Amino acid sequence: MGKEIEKLALQRGHKIIFTIDQNNWKEVKSENFKQADVAIEFTHPESAYQNILHCFKANVPVVSGTTGWMDNLEKAIELCKSERKTFFYASNFSLGVNLFFKVNDYLAQLMDNYPDYKVNIEETHHTKKLDAPSGTAISLAKGIIKNINRVNQWKKENAEDVGIVPVKSFRIGNVSGNHKVMYESAFDKITIEHDAKNRIGFALGAVLAAEFIYNKKGFYTMNDLIR
Repeated sequence: MGKEIEKLALQRGHKIIFTIDQNNWKEVKSENFKQADVAIEFTHPESAYQNILHCFKANVPVVSGTTGWMDNLEKAIELCKSERKTFFYASNFSLGVNLFFKVNDYLAQLMDNYPDYKVNIEETHHTKKLDAPSGTAISLAKGIIKNINRVNQWKKENAEDVGIVPVKSFRIGNVSGNHKVMYESAFDKITIEHDAKNRIGFALGAVLAAEFIYNKKGFYTMNDLIR
C-alpha cells in the first residue's frame, strides 16, 4: 500500500518528504516531520494508535487506513476533537467499497422486515493481512446490526443464533480483497459482493483523503469525502 500511495501521490504532483518504517520511526519526533502537510498511516495494529498520537503532537494532519486497533479508535477521535487536530479514518479507502457499504445498509433496511432470512459475511484477503476479520467486514457487520432490529452482534466464524452475524475469514494467495454479504432462507439466497481487482483503488482513496483534509480541522471519514 505504501508503494502504491507514493506512486499515485507523485503522479498527482505531491512531494514525499518522508517514508517512515520500523527502521527510522524516530523521524516522527523530528522537526522536519512537522513540515509535512499530511501524514498517511498504513502500518500495523500494534503501532497505529501511537503513530496517530505522534502526528497529533507534531500538529500534522493524519490519514489512517490501518485496521485491527479499534479499541483505541474512539480515544483517537475524541482527542482529535478536543485538541482541534485533523484525523481521517477509514477501514477501507476504495470508492467502490464505500458505495458497497451504502448498498449493504439499504439491503439490511429491507431485510429488517423478513426474519426468515439469516445473514452472514465472508471476506477473503492475501496471506500477509494480519487482522481477521477485516475492518471492512466488521464495518459491514455493524451496518447490518444498525439496520436490522433482530440482529445485535457479530461473531467470528460460525453462529447459530439468528441475532448474531457470523463473519468468516479466508487468507489466500495475493487476493486484494473480496467481501460477500449473504441472506439465505429455506427458499432462496441473496448475495451482494465487492471484489477488488488490485490495490490501486485503495491507494487513490487514501491520497484523495489526504488532499481533502488539507487545511481542515476535525475528524473525517469516507462519507465526508464521497459527499
